[in-house]
Amino acid sequence: MIGHVQTNKVKYMAPYVSLIHGVDSLKLLQEINKQAAKNNRVIDCLLQVYIAEEESKFGLDEQELEEILNKILDSARNDNNEFKNIRVIGLMGMATFTENQNQIEKEFKHLKTIFDKYKTLNTQHCQLNTLSMGMSGDYQLAISCGSTMVRIGSSIFGSR
Repeated sequence: MIGHVQTNKVKYMAPYVSLIHGVDSLKLLQEINKQAAKNNRVIDCLLQVYIAEEESKFGLDEQELEEILNKILDSARNDNNEFKNIRVIGLMGMATFTENQNQIEKEFKHLKTIFDKYKTLNTQHCQLNTLSMGMSGDYQLAISCGSTMVRIGSSIFGSR
């Protein structure tokens, strides 16, 4: 599932999705875990980090990201299984929609720095190996900045 996810929609997709691409709150992550448990599944998730300089984008700031990762790690250490039905496999971010390549590169490099800070975390429910950034218009720059997953739907299917 790519795109902004509302918590009340998770129950409809939990039986089917293999990866939720943009988890932007602890509340949403907890709901995904709850609905995955109801379906006896573990759902992979990417935590969405806010890197753009525009208000139309969603995502966690660095403090919120750290708090969520610490909650997952504490859950694993204390074996309380609060997050036993999710697996955070990486981070994703969307750069500012602009022609300014320097701006986009700065934002991608910032996300890569954040990813590198946490990629050594390794528990059953947190194994950061995916860095999703870049879309049809900037995927080459994203790859050069360390992206391991790009979203190129409009290059494949055309613009809306």
